[in-house]
Amino acid sequence: MSETKIYSASAGKLAGMTREHSRRAFLKTSAVLAATGLACPAQSAAIRPKRRLRIAALTTIYHKYSHSQHIVDRFLEGYGWEGRHYRPEIDVVAMYVEQVGANDLSRERASRHPELKLYPTIREALTCGGRELAVDGVLLIGEHGNYPVNEKGQTLYPRYEYFRQIVDVYRRSGKTAPVFNDKHLSWSWEHAREMYDTARELGFGFMAGSSLPVTWRQPAIDLPWGERVEEAVGIWNGWLDGGDIHVLEALQSIVERRRGGETGVRWVEALRGDRFWKAMEAGTWAGGGWDRRLMEAALSRSNQLQSPRETYSNAFPTLSDLRRAAPESYAYRFEYMDGLRASIIQFRGAVVGDCNVAARLANGRQFSTMFYLPYSTMRNFFSPQVHHIETLFRTGVSPYPVERTLLTTGMTAAGVDSLYQQGKRLDTPHLQIRYRSTRHSTFWRT
Repeated sequence: MSETKIYSASAGKLAGMTREHSRRAFLKTSAVLAATGLACPAQSAAIRPKRRLRIAALTTIYHKYSHSQHIVDRFLEGYGWEGRHYRPEIDVVAMYVEQVGANDLSRERASRHPELKLYPTIREALTCGGRELAVDGVLLIGEHGNYPVNEKGQTLYPRYEYFRQIVDVYRRSGKTAPVFNDKHLSWSWEHAREMYDTARELGFGFMAGSSLPVTWRQPAIDLPWGERVEEAVGIWNGWLDGGDIHVLEALQSIVERRRGGETGVRWVEALRGDRFWKAMEAGTWAGGGWDRRLMEAALSRSNQLQSPRETYSNAFPTLSDLRRAAPESYAYRFEYMDGLRASIIQFRGAVVGDCNVAARLANGRQFSTMFYLPYSTMRNFFSPQVHHIETLFRTGVSPYPVERTLLTTGMTAAGVDSLYQQGKRLDTPHLQIRYRSTRHSTFWRT
């Protein structure tokens, strides 16, 4: 299969725009972003539209601690930002909620916000009950809710199905609006690629991904732009598919800054059970595992590292400790097209909530940081993501490449497939995805 070269999504507004018009619109908006620093979280409200934007929220379910609440509530109620309570100058005017239970919050929100109306279908939400598209942006949040699980263990959230209905309204209306898709594009690679290609075809701004790449970091550092990276390790306490995407997005947001830019992934190999623990003992990539020093560097960044030993001190766990604390752990190993080697390790029980990444740079130097996920009651790590979504709606351009999430979606699906096939190494020619990250950092520093 020939290599696929992918670039930033265009900023075209209308279906049927010529390729040249889309290119000019993208370059113009990109120049504005570069001149104003708009893509940086602290400055993303610098450009003001002449009127308040109107957006629609399409959600699977809306209850406390759901992704819908974390994202939509911030547009409705505001959130703490740089020492003040910030309210986006955007109105959520339409909402579709597929599953409504006793713990639903959407009805209460609509009762307090007279501009917000609930609609029984996606089409009616996007058209506000009319015939044509009537909103300036779309939130697609297909996470949580009661949905079937396939034989591989993937929850079949209907992000792709929602996206197709959005596109149907766009085609019928002859106009489009930017779309934010929460987390990975789909559980299916084929669906994800179709979503990406359709956004490019119609020329609307498309943004996706986890909140982890843009949350706080401890320390607040980024990989130096253009640095050489030889190997990287990401660790978390996640779960199959929906948890895999979080740590993969965190790791990818670091390694995509390496010299030469992103090249895509050549193959993936999943490990669990005895194979996982043998890889841990090997302590090297050549031995079938990963660099033990990188794993230790990542674990050492954790604020919530668990140990089965009865001790008050912060004792670093031995391999035996890890095996007792996290017997259901598993890992994915990836080799990139440019030779970079990377692994994600899901320590099920050893690391409570921290997501950490470590990398070995040229000349044996190390990089490591923690993607900080504080205070489960507040979920403040959604605030910088919402700020970036506002940038998407205001400019029509995603502040960071949607290609990152296209790639991590494919990496997640490939990892799950390898795990399902008892750890078979799978070639991934479809993941030869090249792109450049933004040179400026987009994580929350303040």
